[in-house]
Amino acid sequence: MPLPPLPGRPRLGRAPLLPLPLPLLLLLLLVGPARPISFQLPGKARKCLREEIHRDTLVTGEYEITAPPGSASGPSANLKITDSAGHILYAKEDATKGKFAFTTEDYDMFEACFESKLPVGTGRMPDQLVTLDMKHGVEAKNYEEIAKVEKLKPLEVELRRLEDLSESIVNDFAYMKKREEEMRDTNESTNTRVLYFSIFSMCCLIGLATWQVFYLRRFFKAKKLIE
Repeated sequence: MPLPPLPGRPRLGRAPLLPLPLPLLLLLLLVGPARPISFQLPGKARKCLREEIHRDTLVTGEYEITAPPGSASGPSANLKITDSAGHILYAKEDATKGKFAFTTEDYDMFEACFESKLPVGTGRMPDQLVTLDMKHGVEAKNYEEIAKVEKLKPLEVELRRLEDLSESIVNDFAYMKKREEEMRDTNESTNTRVLYFSIFSMCCLIGLATWQVFYLRRFFKAKKLIE
């Protein structure tokens, strides 16, 4: 049988786990590293990935194209990154492995396209494995280099990361608020136009009905059907 606790001494036990505040929990979840994207690229095929990115945002990425095991030929594909206007931000022919980086000039839709190329004199190429790790904003910053340059401690680096992440979230909310205001103005303008069009249509129908009544009245009087 367990011994009873000694008088005058509190019973020892585990301290209760306190829940983390919701904002801090969300920040910790968002700070987690993003996972790269992997997909199969068939021979003579073209696959594109699109993403909307804000203006003045640093974008970095790493890619690797590998041939399947047992393939006689090595990987062969072209990589091209463009914006919605067709401006080429990065291009690489016969890409196998590399990195890229650029800074956006405006909020836009960016597209990264991988196009498989068959070597001359070969048959059908097996599917190649494409791995793309694309980061932008806070994720694209190299905090290790920032810590070396500014001589920051690990805790200061994490605080800098959280500060940048908080600023990014605030900017995202400000952008969504701006878009909401633009959409609200568009809806109000559309409602006003629909109202004016409805009034104009009603006036046209009333005018047409009045004209039709007077026209039929004159027609019947001319035929002496009514006095």
